[in-house]
Amino acid sequence: MLEFQESSSEFEEEVVAIIHERTIKDMTSPDLNQLSLCIEYSNFEVNFELKSGLIHLLPTFRGLTGEDLHKHLKEFHMVCSGMRPQGITKEQVNLRVFSLSLADQANDWLYLLPSGSITTLNILKK
Repeated sequence: MLEFQESSSEFEEEVVAIIHERTIKDMTSPDLNQLSLCIEYSNFEVNFELKSGLIHLLPTFRGLTGEDLHKHLKEFHMVCSGMRPQGITKEQVNLRVFSLSLADQANDWLYLLPSGSITTLNILKK
């Protein structure tokens, strides 16, 4: 029994050390492995594959001060209009691909939105 108490005490010390090593950002950032994304894909009836060559054509929006969001959205829609597989709606393609066009601060913003809060393209644009 004494051996168990010593090992549990050591375990508690290790846990406390791990907790102290975490930064405030680590503690306040959501665990993306545990949360579902803000974009709801459950209404998609068909799975589809996008070619990597088309994905590389997507414009990138980082959320920086000098970037033009409206220009990004126009370019995004132009590229997405050329990648729509047969039987898939424009909205399904845009919702599925949108997160791939974001980076840095803009990507952080997307991951902080409530789970399942984006169900249509119009909601995403707001």
